[in-house]
Amino acid sequence: MHQAAEQWLEDARAGVIKNRSGERYKPSVLGSYELSLRARVLPDLGGYRLEDITRPMLQEFADRMVREGCTPSTIRNTLMPLRVIYKRAVHMEIVGTNPVVGLALPAIRGRRERIASPPEARQLLAALSPADRPIHAAAIYSGLRSGELQAVAWDDVDLATGVIHVRRAWDARNMTDVAPKSRAGTRKVPILGVVRDVLIELKLASGGAGLVFPGKSKAHFDHSSLRLRAITAWKAAGLVPIGLHECRHTFASLMIAAGVNAKALSVYMGHANIATTFDLYGHLMPGGEEEAAALADAYLERANTAARLAAITP
Repeated sequence: MHQAAEQWLEDARAGVIKNRSGERYKPSVLGSYELSLRARVLPDLGGYRLEDITRPMLQEFADRMVREGCTPSTIRNTLMPLRVIYKRAVHMEIVGTNPVVGLALPAIRGRRERIASPPEARQLLAALSPADRPIHAAAIYSGLRSGELQAVAWDDVDLATGVIHVRRAWDARNMTDVAPKSRAGTRKVPILGVVRDVLIELKLASGGAGLVFPGKSKAHFDHSSLRLRAITAWKAAGLVPIGLHECRHTFASLMIAAGVNAKALSVYMGHANIATTFDLYGHLMPGGEEEAAALADAYLERANTAARLAAITP
């Protein structure tokens, strides 16, 4: 197993092995896989040959992590590199089956993400320093991921057409720009009026060159430092802190409340498929009988009014 894991990592870094989308693995993903392998998998299973590891052995491995108090997410993340290593081994006919498939693993209970209401969002932004306010405004009203906010440059911002072109993200671990999270991550996001005003001020102040939200010495802003300053400001104002990723969820809820359709929202969020959008935000979308009837009635009333006006218009 040890040799197979090292070979898989080497081939994945070289781009020989691609992810399920047919693209190179991101350095952050490979770093996470390597950490899981070296921390837990190889110390327990590294001495076995790939073909000698069975599903019962892996089940016992997973059960032991449960007994040790590991969270369901930790257990699944630990097994993820094993899953892809065996997938490759099956493809190369080194083994006949993938023993990771079919394991009984503890369920991951999703937690409801924090979402700020429009009035609360305004309060949160008002409590921040002038330097930190634009980043959070863009997160709340554009839905960009943290790494995308760190990497967005003025060349990506088209104020004339009202869109932000998301073309790259900042990988803080490897200190380099990378492609967005998925192919769908390369996208255009509409610039809302509240963000346009912020961007215009920033562009006039910066001259419109380089990063839109730079940190010290015009480099990428530090996420941890930003969060610490924001939490301090919000607690001083008696407000409940919100993370940049929760700001992204707030943007999604705003779009849904405004009536943006699920397909458009999926594009703006950079989701690989619309199913992800429904999984994350389906509970926010109109679905109850009373709400559905009200929406349909409102649509029919508008249609009937338009028809009557058309009939009497010469």
